[in-house]
Amino acid sequence: MKIKFYSKNIQIIALFFFAILIFSACQKSPSFSEEPTIILPTPDLTTKVTSSVSGFVTDENEAVVSNASVLVGTTTTTTDKYGYFEANNVQMVKNAAVVTVTKTGYFKGIKTYIATANKGAFFSIKLMPKTNAGTVNGAVGGVVALLNGLSIGFPANAVVNAATNAAYTGTVNVAAFYINPTAADIDRIMPGDLRGINTTGNLQLLTSYGMAAVELTGAGGELLQVATGKKATLTSPIPTSLAASAPNTIPLWSFDEAKGLWKEEGTATKTGNNYVGEVSHFSFWNYDIPSNFVLFNCTVVNTTGQPLQNIRVKISSVSNPSSAAYGYTDSSGYVSGAVPNNTQLTIEVFSSANCNTVSFSQTFTTTNTNINFGNIAINTAVNAAIITGNVTNCAGAAVTNGYVILRNGTVNSRYALSATGSFSITQILCGGASANYTIYGEDAATAQQGNPVVYPIAVGNNVIPTIQACGTSTQRYIYTTINGVANNYAAPTDAVLLDSSSATILGFRGNRIPFNQASFLNISHTKTGIAAGSTQNLTSIYSNVIPFNATIQSPISVNITEYGIIGQYFAGNFAGVVTGPSPSFTIYNVTCNFRIKRDF
Repeated sequence: MKIKFYSKNIQIIALFFFAILIFSACQKSPSFSEEPTIILPTPDLTTKVTSSVSGFVTDENEAVVSNASVLVGTTTTTTDKYGYFEANNVQMVKNAAVVTVTKTGYFKGIKTYIATANKGAFFSIKLMPKTNAGTVNGAVGGVVALLNGLSIGFPANAVVNAATNAAYTGTVNVAAFYINPTAADIDRIMPGDLRGINTTGNLQLLTSYGMAAVELTGAGGELLQVATGKKATLTSPIPTSLAASAPNTIPLWSFDEAKGLWKEEGTATKTGNNYVGEVSHFSFWNYDIPSNFVLFNCTVVNTTGQPLQNIRVKISSVSNPSSAAYGYTDSSGYVSGAVPNNTQLTIEVFSSANCNTVSFSQTFTTTNTNINFGNIAINTAVNAAIITGNVTNCAGAAVTNGYVILRNGTVNSRYALSATGSFSITQILCGGASANYTIYGEDAATAQQGNPVVYPIAVGNNVIPTIQACGTSTQRYIYTTINGVANNYAAPTDAVLLDSSSATILGFRGNRIPFNQASFLNISHTKTGIAAGSTQNLTSIYSNVIPFNATIQSPISVNITEYGIIGQYFAGNFAGVVTGPSPSFTIYNVTCNFRIKRDF
C-alpha cells in the first residue's frame, strides 16, 4: 500500500506512552538509496508501469457502495455487492497512478499513488455525499454557508453553463462538502495523495489546513462553472488543533482530476478562525503548506520473516506530530510513499489496521535521497488470533483460485486462498479483546461470492466452518432427483420454516406451496450445532411423489455447506434411499441440493 502524508490531530500522550513500551523491541538504521529523489523541476508524468489495484468503497455511513464505476488508468470496472473492486496488470503512470470512483449522488472518490512495478496497491475509499448546501441566483449572486463554517460567495453574473460557456442567470444549486484535515478518516475521503505541482512546476508534498468539494448545477441539472474573469470567494474553517501553526497566508491548490495531483492557484488569507481565498473555478480546493519530499518504503514481517498484510504504518514529524502519514501493507508486507526530506520523523507500526496499540516505533532523519527502511519484524504471538478454514465452490469442490474477505469494524482485508482452497490468517486483536469478524469467500474462476457471515474471533485458534463461495446475489434453488426424475421446486419467495419443537428444520417448499397442490416438497432435519460445515440427520421427506408416511431405513446425512444469518442463505445437499409404506414398500432413490433464503 501507499503512504499519504497529511495533517492530523494526534493523541500525542498515548502514542508516546506506547512508544516507550516497545521502542527497545527492534532498532535499525534506514538505508539511504543512491537513487535520486523525485523532486524534479518538471515531474515525469508519462512513464508507466504495470500495477494492480484493489479496494473497498463505502458511503458516509460506512455502508458498502455497490455498482460504483471505478476507473483505474484506462481500465473501467465496478464495485461488487460488497463494495469491492479489483483491476489487475493495468498500465499506470508511475509517479501519479490514479483511481477514480464515480457514483450518482456522491463527489468522486479519487486516490493517487506512486506505482511500483509488479506491486499491488490497496485502498479503502469513503465517498462524500453530494448534498445541496443552498442556492443563489446566477444574475444576483449571493452566499451559501454550511454549519461547519465552509461558505461560498458569488458576485453577480458570475456563472456560466460549463458545456456551452453561455451566461446562466437562473437558480444555481451549490453542492458542497467540507473536508476536515484532522478527521480520523481523512485518508479515505480526501482526493489524491497530498502531492501537488507548484507554480514553478515542482512536485511537492502538502500539509493541509482544510479542503472543500464544490459542484454547481442549474435548475435542469446541467453543470455550471464560474465565468471567465470572475471569481468566487471560498471561506474554510481552520481546525482548532491546527490554529497555532496556521500561517497568515497560505497557498491555495485546486485538484487536477486527470493528473491526480493538486495544482497551486493563488493564496488565501487567515481571517479570524478561517482561511479566505478567491477561486476561478470549482472542483476540490485545498489550503496547504508545501515541502519537498523523498520516497520511503519498508516491509513488515513477523519474527519468522513471514510478510504481514493490512498492517497500519504511521510516519509523523517529530517537531510537528500533527503532521502524519498512514499506509497499509500489501500482501507482501510492503508499504511505500512520500515523506518530507531533511526532517526528523517517527515511524510506528500498529498491531492491526484499526487498533492504536503500537508494535514498533523508531525515530529517523531523512536526507535528500530515497529511503529503504528494510524489514520491520513485529511479534505476532501476543494477542494473536489464527483464523483458518476452507472455501468451496458451488459444486462443493475446493476453490483453487480465490480469496477470503475479512471485515473487522470498518476495516476490510482480502487474502488469497491456497491451491487447496484453504486459508490461515493471523490477526492481532486490539488489547486481546474478542471481536466479531464478517467473513466470506470469493471464487475468481466463476466470479461467485458467498454471503458474509459473522464469526466471533478470539485470541488463539479459530476454525471457521467451510465457506461456500457460491451465488450470493439472487441464486436460490431446491433441486431433487427422485428415481431418475428431476424436479425443481425453486421460487422467488422460497423459505425455510421452523417447526414448534425447534429441534428440526421443517419446510423446504418452493413458494410455500400448500400440501394439497400438485407439486410440493417438505423436508425435515435436525439442527443441533447447525453451521456451515456441519452434518445433520434427515428426519423426514415427503412430496407429491414420496408418500407422507415413507420411512428412512438407513440414516441420511444432510451436509450443510452454508448457513447465513436471517435474510442470508442456507445451503446443503443429501442423497439416500426412502421406503414407501406397505403394501408396495416402493423404494425412492433421492438426491437433493438446496440453497434457500432464511426468514427465521
